[in-house]
Amino acid sequence: MNEQPVALLIIDMQRGMSDPAIGERNNPDAETNIQRLLAKWRETGWPVVHVRHISRTPGSPFWPGQPGAEFQPALAPLVNEHVVEKNVPCAFTQTGLERWLHVRGIKRLVIVGVSTSNSVEATVRTSGNLGFDTQVVADATFTFAKQDHAGVYRSADEVHAMSLANLEGEYARILYVEHVLNEVALTHD
Repeated sequence: MNEQPVALLIIDMQRGMSDPAIGERNNPDAETNIQRLLAKWRETGWPVVHVRHISRTPGSPFWPGQPGAEFQPALAPLVNEHVVEKNVPCAFTQTGLERWLHVRGIKRLVIVGVSTSNSVEATVRTSGNLGFDTQVVADATFTFAKQDHAGVYRSADEVHAMSLANLEGEYARILYVEHVLNEVALTHD
């Protein structure tokens, strides 16, 4: 096993994120790709961190106790996997995640989940700024269409691509599932 543990950080894969009312999204294979990575992490025994957004806004699908706040069943944490609850987009803000990682000697993070342009981007920026070797798996993340600041409609693919471009190099490396799985296999041969 590799001397340096690599944590898989799964962001906001909750039931509310699969609600069609949220709007047009990209990467319909994201959940399947996350499941593939999760299975490999469990097989290798590397640490898995599940991040869950808990809203402070009553009526939100992510309000405590609402079905939307629950993890998607196929991606639910096992009892030995760490769960981080956050109230803002960044998984490091007021959660103890940084300390949890440092105590375990984890310096490298592979980040997947939703949404690329919100919680993933916020978490990755902080991760990079804190000095973690951060990787984002482009085909294991997704986001939603939205209007830009000038009022121009941007498809989910466009928003996703721009978020990844914002992160590439300065905060993280952008990889794809096959690359990550091959890299994990090489460290365990």
